[in-house]
Order: sequence, then C-alpha cells, then structure tokens
Amino acid sequence: MEPPPPGPLRTAFYDELDQIRLQVELMGVRVDQNLERMRDVLRTGDTKVAATALAADDEIDAMHVSLLERCYGLLGREAPVASDLRFVVSVVRILSELERVGDLALRVVKLAPFVEALETTGEAWDVLLTLVDTAVEQYRTALRAWSAQDLGLATELADHPAPLFPFHERLLASVHDKERTEAVRLAMGMFVISQAADRIADHAAIIGARLRYLLTGEPTHLAAEVR
Repeated sequence: MEPPPPGPLRTAFYDELDQIRLQVELMGVRVDQNLERMRDVLRTGDTKVAATALAADDEIDAMHVSLLERCYGLLGREAPVASDLRFVVSVVRILSELERVGDLALRVVKLAPFVEALETTGEAWDVLLTLVDTAVEQYRTALRAWSAQDLGLATELADHPAPLFPFHERLLASVHDKERTEAVRLAMGMFVISQAADRIADHAAIIGARLRYLLTGEPTHLAAEVR
C-alpha cells in the first residue's frame, strides 16, 4: 500500500522550502551582480558603479536577514527532521557565505579612487585581474550548483578549489622590486584585492561542500567546509 499523500499543512511546508531555495538563488544572483560591478570598477575606476554596488549591498543584507528569519521561523513552527532539517540548516550556512562574498566585493569597490594608480603596476595589475576573474568564475560555479542542486558540481567545488596560490606568487614577484614612492600604498591596495578574491573562491568552495552535504547527508563531507 502506498503512503497517503501529504496533507495541506505539509504541502505548504514543502512549498515554503522550495520558495526559500529559490530566494537563496536570487540572493546569489544579487551578489553576482555586485561581483560584476566589482570587476567593472577594477577595469574603469568608475566611482558611480562603486556607489551602485554599495547601495545594492543594502538589498543583499535585507534579503539575508529576511531569509534567516524565515528559516528560524520554520525551525520553530515545523521542527523539521532528517533531510528537511539538513536543508534549512544548510541554507543558514550558505546565506552566511553569500553575505560574506558580497562584503568582499564591497571591500574591493571602495578602492575605485585608487584604480588609476594601481593600473600603473603593469604586470602585477594584469595578474590581479586574472586572479579576480578566477575567483568570480568559482563563485558562479557555486551558484550554478545551487540552482541545479548538482552534486557533481558541488563535489568539484569542495574537492578541487581554484588554484589561486600561483597567482599570489606571481603577484608578489612582480611588485617586489617596484621603486616608486607610493609603492607601499599600491602594494597594500593590491593585497586587499587579492585577499578578497582568495576569500571569494574559498566561500564558493564552502557553498559546494555544504550543498554536497545537503544532497548526500554524509556528515564526513562537512570537513570540506573548513578553510
């Protein structure tokens, strides 16, 4: 005998879980838009784009708070178990990762007034832009994985994070012998950008690790979240 279909209350519960999944995806898209603004700022130094990014982050923060409240409300009302509980807890973790990626994008766009000077570093600047592009693509892979609930992509992110260390080595080598009076200031600006890119890639890998845990329920996968 087949089990009876879920009642209207359980149907509403699962509808809300699906809505939360879609809202997480939407928040991820909003963060992605700010990452693209970040790349635009690094190419142009446009302070208007930087201002747009700063304003857009308020919406991202509001979505973060709203979704957390919905998750906590579900935990209190429904007391979900098994895979449903794993989903809600995973959403709480992933929301935090998305919010942090958004904050890292802002850290970079705030350097808009210094982009013109940073561009004078030549090869170092080219390496830095490649580093940022690599990190953004890693984040977009995480977003695709979440949208499709793709275990293969989640595993790829968790087990094979973007190899950014060689970029850091090239960056350090290319700025080591710069003889400019403002060399230290430029180096610090580049450090901020490179570290932000590195952390964006890390957060993408953590999203992949958490999604893999969500899809498999295997607790050993949680270790991959440690960065």
